[in-house]
Amino acid sequence: MSAPRSILITGASSGLGAALARSYAAPGVKLALVGRDEDRLAATAAAVRAAGAEAVTGRFDVGEAEPLGAWILAQDAAAPFDLVIAAAGVSAGARADGEMEGRALATLQVRSNLLGTLHTIEPLLPAFARRGRGQIAVVASIAALRGLPYSPAYSASKAGIRAYGEAIRALLAPHGVAVSVIVPGFFDTPMTGRWSGPTPFLMSLDAMTRAIRRGLDRRARRITVPRLLAWGSQAADLLPASISDRIMRGFRFHIEPGR
Repeated sequence: MSAPRSILITGASSGLGAALARSYAAPGVKLALVGRDEDRLAATAAAVRAAGAEAVTGRFDVGEAEPLGAWILAQDAAAPFDLVIAAAGVSAGARADGEMEGRALATLQVRSNLLGTLHTIEPLLPAFARRGRGQIAVVASIAALRGLPYSPAYSASKAGIRAYGEAIRALLAPHGVAVSVIVPGFFDTPMTGRWSGPTPFLMSLDAMTRAIRRGLDRRARRITVPRLLAWGSQAADLLPASISDRIMRGFRFHIEPGR
């Protein structure tokens, strides 16, 4: 399987999306980068170009389907995508004083994480199926395996992404399109920097990016990093709910307000 030459990455202004953009940057590669922060998105594009790749940027909120979809289809028409990585996401949760996250923050996370993933991928599915090739990657979370009581909407949004990715993987396989469902644990990003609480098996951004890139290169159906943390979450889910809930309540954290 040849390396991808035309790649779409959302969430490319920081964190995992920006790191993956830099990882793929090389002469002959075209990267279509989507992000919300204009300055940080420009910095990612500059790093990509310095590595010899071509970069085009789109400043979009992935929760807004129509403008994002139109831009994505225009970029695909100009250089058909080999790989799409839906990495945009936000996080929130209960406050340090125990106050619930509330409807507005809960809705924001579902809109940005789950709907943003759908808004990125759905416009491209007919073209990918018609071409009979390509790869799609969605970024879920360990929180998708067993909901975290202090961040329920984030958990729900990531569980939805995981289920969506698993579903379209089976749907698209007969068309020759690969789908990778990425399930990362804790890694060092500005989002994690807002997390106040335990971060078991915390990885550096570089280490997480390398692990995900290895999985993408081999077109892995599931990319779970680190596996030990995932096994713990899955084991908790297999326990009786009364026991599992008590264990998860002991995993106390809160997420500082941020952008």
